[in-house]
Amino acid sequence: MHKTDPQGEHERGPTHGEEVVEMLLQPHEKDLGEFSVRRLLPSAKRTMVGPWIFFDHMGPADFPPGKGVKVRPHPHINLATVTYLFEGEILHRDSLGSLQPIVPGDINLMVAGRGIVHSERERPEITATAHRLQGLQLWLALPEADEEIEPAFHHYPGADIPARTIDGVPVRVLMGAAYGATSPVKTFAETLYVEAHLKTGQRLALPEAPERALYVASGGLRLGRMTLPEHSMAILSPALGVAVEAATDSRIALIGGEALGERFIDWNFVSSRKERIEQAKADWCTGRFPLVPGDEEEFIPLPD
Repeated sequence: MHKTDPQGEHERGPTHGEEVVEMLLQPHEKDLGEFSVRRLLPSAKRTMVGPWIFFDHMGPADFPPGKGVKVRPHPHINLATVTYLFEGEILHRDSLGSLQPIVPGDINLMVAGRGIVHSERERPEITATAHRLQGLQLWLALPEADEEIEPAFHHYPGADIPARTIDGVPVRVLMGAAYGATSPVKTFAETLYVEAHLKTGQRLALPEAPERALYVASGGLRLGRMTLPEHSMAILSPALGVAVEAATDSRIALIGGEALGERFIDWNFVSSRKERIEQAKADWCTGRFPLVPGDEEEFIPLPD
């Protein structure tokens, strides 16, 4: 259980943000064709936070009628993907035969294990009208003992994700345990993923974790005398009693958990072994990955 002490953050722990924030990451814009993302992890300064090795903020992207997300089938190994939307809808398909729309509040957890292929598109009913998409897409590295497990897909409706109100702040525990609540989303190592909405001036004590990072999806925060601007990610120390204050209305995400050791990442492949990634690249180029039922005609080639 991740301990919190909303009443005690003034009496214990550091008082200056500089003592808590180990580094402040700024996003790199990545153009994915139909839309762009802000990528925070991996970065040149920091590859992982706990088991988290990839963190993208998608959009907000506004599409006219007839346009939308068209991410063709592509492979993954030795990781799990976590998709969480703020706005819009994505249609998930994978090589297990899964067909699942995801809407705001839901969590899609796709466990690649020894290998999976998936696509992300939108239903015709969505692309027929002007629409917007926004959300977070994250990857979890799997512990070495679980890297080659059988692939799996898990969908968790928003109603199943525990919500709490902490000192007036609405909080959702997306993965792991915090604020007296435990998420039903499957984990493979100690993992934390929490979101909160703060009004201007509200404070929130943050859950503890061996490693953790705080992302400002919108708005701006104060941590002691330090300012955390919109779209920045603060890598936090494991200090006790850390609390943030909203400088303006803000939406935040806290990720963290236990460190898993070194991981290598190349394109869509993550592994503790470089040779495993090379094998996956060769398998994709020679068609040894399975097809995605209902989406067999297209695929994303291995980048040069």
